[in-house]
Amino acid sequence: MADTIQATTTKRSRFWEIDLLRTNAILVMIAYHTLLLIDYFGIRATTQYLYPPFWLWFTFGGGTFIFLAGLSLTIAHSRSKRISPFMIRGLKIFGLGIGISLVTWLMPGTDYVRFGVLHFFGLAFIIGPFFLRFRFINLILGVALMVIGFQLRGMRFDFPWLLWLGLLPQGFASAMDYIPMVPWFGLFLAGMFFGKILYPQGKRRFNIPEFNYSVTSALTLPGRHPLVIYLAQWPVIVGALLILFPTHVLPYFPPLPF
Repeated sequence: MADTIQATTTKRSRFWEIDLLRTNAILVMIAYHTLLLIDYFGIRATTQYLYPPFWLWFTFGGGTFIFLAGLSLTIAHSRSKRISPFMIRGLKIFGLGIGISLVTWLMPGTDYVRFGVLHFFGLAFIIGPFFLRFRFINLILGVALMVIGFQLRGMRFDFPWLLWLGLLPQGFASAMDYIPMVPWFGLFLAGMFFGKILYPQGKRRFNIPEFNYSVTSALTLPGRHPLVIYLAQWPVIVGALLILFPTHVLPYFPPLPF
């Protein structure tokens, strides 16, 4: 996630407001994935998370992640002046996404993660550095991609190989993690634009109160490690549901060899 592009910065150079917004997005993400798994395992029908107002709340949480990732990319680059670390990290994250696809494909059921949040962030970090030279172009292009993505939502195509881009094939419907490049890379580019506007040269352009360090450190701790939390949440949520509702969850696991 966004912490992957801030690895070269020191703790003193982090901006607590960014980490706090990311912490809030993490809480929304965990709530969404908990409801998704409750529905997936057949514990209780919770499809209301697919409709307003819950859908808007969850979309805003996921959008916050993406926007802040683009914003943080510009901050980190302004300090390191190198793009290769971001691209290497992007390849690693994309590899993790492939692993998530494989695991969900092996699980019983017809649905699996084809192009989820890790695929998206991996690809965004690989191609995002090529847009660092731009400023207002990123905003214009970002808005254009978001508008195009909104138009594509109601369209279906006869080929499946551009699913990652946002072109949905006929009959495609998935409640699993699906974050296509269009429109979401547009939001990533918008974050890059505002990163240069609000944090030029990696420095905060505006004044904001500084609160008690211990309090802000505790509140922003999840926001400093979103990738770790994203990966850890799955076994934690599944494990909790397995303990609470074993008869629903156990059939989704292969039998033990002994």
